[in-house]
Amino acid sequence: MEQLEFFEIPSPCINVCESNERGYCKGCYRSREERQGWISMSDPQKREVLRLCSLRKKRAEQQLMLDQVRRVEGT
Repeated sequence: MEQLEFFEIPSPCINVCESNERGYCKGCYRSREERQGWISMSDPQKREVLRLCSLRKKRAEQQLMLDQVRRVEGT
């Protein structure tokens, strides 16, 4: 049985609103299209965007850690 959704899925925006070199917001990790289309997306679409944002954030954090290690090692 499918569970009914009673609460609106909130925007992941944290008011950073600056794009990185790949075009994703540095705060919420959404693309420009995802940010602009958020209000008209269905709940399943919003959940998919949130899933993608989570993956992008993890990838960015891993890259940051790798960059820091390289700096320390001097490579």
